[in-house]
Amino acid sequence: MGTNTGTRARGRLPERAVGPVCAVLAFCVVPAGLLAGPSAGWHAALPMTVAVLGALAVASLHTRDRLIPVAATGVAVSSALGTLFGDPPALETATGVATLVEITGLLLLVCLVARYAGTRQAFVLCTVLGTLASTALLRLQFPPTVLEAAAQSSFFALGAIAAAATGGGLRTLETRRIRAVHEARRSQRLQLAGDLHDFVAHDVSGIVVLAQAAQVIAADRPEEVLPLLRQIEASGLQALGSMDRTVHMLRSSDGTAPAGRDATDATDASPPVTYGLEDIVDAVDRFRTAGRAEVRLDMDRSPERIGRIPREVASTAHRVVVEALTNIRRHAGSAPWVTVSVSVSVSVSVASGPERSRPVLTVSVTNGPPTGGETAGGHLGDRERPGASGLRGLTERARALGGTLEFGEHETHETHMEHESHGRHGRHGEHETHGWRVTAVLPLD
Repeated sequence: MGTNTGTRARGRLPERAVGPVCAVLAFCVVPAGLLAGPSAGWHAALPMTVAVLGALAVASLHTRDRLIPVAATGVAVSSALGTLFGDPPALETATGVATLVEITGLLLLVCLVARYAGTRQAFVLCTVLGTLASTALLRLQFPPTVLEAAAQSSFFALGAIAAAATGGGLRTLETRRIRAVHEARRSQRLQLAGDLHDFVAHDVSGIVVLAQAAQVIAADRPEEVLPLLRQIEASGLQALGSMDRTVHMLRSSDGTAPAGRDATDATDASPPVTYGLEDIVDAVDRFRTAGRAEVRLDMDRSPERIGRIPREVASTAHRVVVEALTNIRRHAGSAPWVTVSVSVSVSVSVASGPERSRPVLTVSVTNGPPTGGETAGGHLGDRERPGASGLRGLTERARALGGTLEFGEHETHETHMEHESHGRHGRHGEHETHGWRVTAVLPLD
């Protein structure tokens, strides 16, 4: 946290220094204008002083919206009066220096107005100030003809155009930066909302299943209600933990969660806590205890193997498993068996030129055909919840990692189902049935 605060403080230091620097320069400009008046002429010294003071005021107080048009209008009136009602053209050195300083102040003010003023105000004020800056040299020497005077003014107007373009470019960069920040915050909020939905929906669906089971057995087997209530309590605490973790992310200044799943200090800017492969075991265990399906997990749980998986890949794998199990619980609650497989293999790719192999993490969640007319998987759930992240949202996340995610009906044989469910259904020959499978392939390189 200290490092981030120090970085932000160093980034704001130049902005904080603008005000004091402009104040010091303003105190220097006033005496300089008074001293230059007798030698350069007050018709040149006064517009110079007003132009520089106006530019310094806008530079230091540009956040006050009403100040910019007032300061720019005052400078424009002063410069226009100096040009129209000044003394006859003179070539004195002091007058020329004062005029050049005034032009510099006008061009700086054009740049600041284009940068900070409203669009309509900026167009009008920049046009007026640019015209005055390009005609201020007529005070020193008026060309022989009006055409030459117009050509001279047009040439010096290029400086005003360049100043306005510079201010407009800075405005565009700032607008893009603010837009990028807003988009990043929106994307982060959507991701956190997706996390909250996926994890809490998984736990809440388990609570609903356990509550339904408790209602069924309450009359005949009341002694089994207490263990179900304990499981409901555990699932509720898990859902609360997921919500607390997401709230901590939203409250922290940089959008990261505090270290540790049970941490309560949201001011600690440690790296974000993400779910990984080790959390898949807990998700599968909770799914197993909340239902009646035979659940098998095929995954290498060794710390060495888990530690080699990149954090983003592991987090996506966990999300895929949680979403698939949630959809099974909601739409295929009577599925007789569920198999979760997480394995590392080598994939051969020829899409980008020469054939090459790369390691991938394959995550597969398969359920048997449910009974009672239920749907087989999560596709119906995605269609019923278009606003949820769901499997389609995870498909985009897998693509962002360079992988794929596929889901749909899966044909299986009764003999295979017998093997997965340890013979609970007896033998039905080779009759084909339809289950549901979700498969994600995520590259590890």
